Amino acid sequence: SMFLWQYLTPVLLITVQICKALKCEEFTDLDFRHAFIGTSLRVKLLLYTRENVSCGLLMSHTDLSATPQFNASRPTTFIIHGFRPTGSPQRDMNVIVVDWNRGAANVNYFKAKENTIKAGENLTAFVEVMQNSGASLSSIHLIGISLGAHVSGFIGAHFNASIGRITALDAAGPLFTGTSPEHRLDPTDAQFVDVLHTDIDALGFREALGHIDFYANGGTDQPGCPPTVFSGGAYFKCDHQRSVFLYMESLKRTCPIRAYPCSSYNDFLDGNCWNCGPDGCPIFGYGIIEKKDVIQKMQQIKAYFKTNSQSPFCMTSYRVYIVTWNQEVRFGYITIKLSGTSKEAVATIDHRASKFKKFTETTMLAHFDADPESPVNKVSLTFTTGNVFKPPYKLRVLRLRLTPIETNQRSLCRYDFILEENQKKTFRPIPCEDTDF
Repeated sequence: SMFLWQYLTPVLLITVQICKALKCEEFTDLDFRHAFIGTSLRVKLLLYTRENVSCGLLMSHTDLSATPQFNASRPTTFIIHGFRPTGSPQRDMNVIVVDWNRGAANVNYFKAKENTIKAGENLTAFVEVMQNSGASLSSIHLIGISLGAHVSGFIGAHFNASIGRITALDAAGPLFTGTSPEHRLDPTDAQFVDVLHTDIDALGFREALGHIDFYANGGTDQPGCPPTVFSGGAYFKCDHQRSVFLYMESLKRTCPIRAYPCSSYNDFLDGNCWNCGPDGCPIFGYGIIEKKDVIQKMQQIKAYFKTNSQSPFCMTSYRVYIVTWNQEVRFGYITIKLSGTSKEAVATIDHRASKFKKFTETTMLAHFDADPESPVNKVSLTFTTGNVFKPPYKLRVLRLRLTPIETNQRSLCRYDFILEENQKKTFRPIPCEDTDF
């Protein structure tokens, strides 16, 4: 799978390399002026294979023999809008970058949406040409970004769900939300449709569109992206584009992002959805196709995960159990720092105040920004309430237990200690007694 990272990622990236030996085609570079004038739709197909790793070959829409590097018996992945291409294919497959910039670069979004239908028709005709040359529809994978997700849906619908896979990266929301399935991407458009949502409150589509829909950080504000509109264009683009970077990260497979099927993001944050049964929790990204059969047996799945603000995006999850013996009920937030042999990891549980009631176990889900790596030899806890005007609380803890979710390592415990508000408490954890389970 490292080869996939080396293979598809650069194709999803922005630079263009020029190769002297072959006539290399460049991605249409349009400036803001074109967007205002409006450009008529023109679709270019740029082929990358193991033989031409950094040079996009312009393909004929009707004559595949004009590009001998294209082999119809290989699997083919289309990337539909739209970062600019450069590639280093390792695996024997065709990657076709679809450049419909002349139809998408339009300040008039209504026009760009209209062009998705035309781009879909254009590409459908090309897939028919491939099919006539012996290409198998089930080995075709369409990766659609934003408007390109719906273009992929239009192509898939034409072939009655026989295309192997569609991956939608933050499918466009405006003008598609609320429309019937035939006017947008839906699960009947391919044998397997996987979707990532990163900007459902602005440019992205809110509802489920595939067999499995992943919502990164709830699908709205991505960490590290500007939180307000005052940052200008970055505010609109950052959340939307994060979908591509998360997908590229999944190709590496070095830092898997585990997702949790759940009824809502809040339910997930509350720790109500960590148990995925015998098949385990799905790993987001390119490899999710391996769970296709399990996923298709269920109804549309919504799965949630949290990420860091930059690569590596994956986090490490622990269940946290605290039993207190305060007379009165206390509410507050917990920050935990774990120190392993070479790394530190921090988690703050602050999406809402946790309730601590005498002799009642409080369960929380902690997402750490890194894997602290076993053995964890130091734990620091901080308890805060956010109350500025009240005297500081003390939380009397009878038992703390930290259980890693993704590994079978033994839980860490600590018994009988006092947490003073806003004061960091540091200690060596001990392995839990089995009776604590």
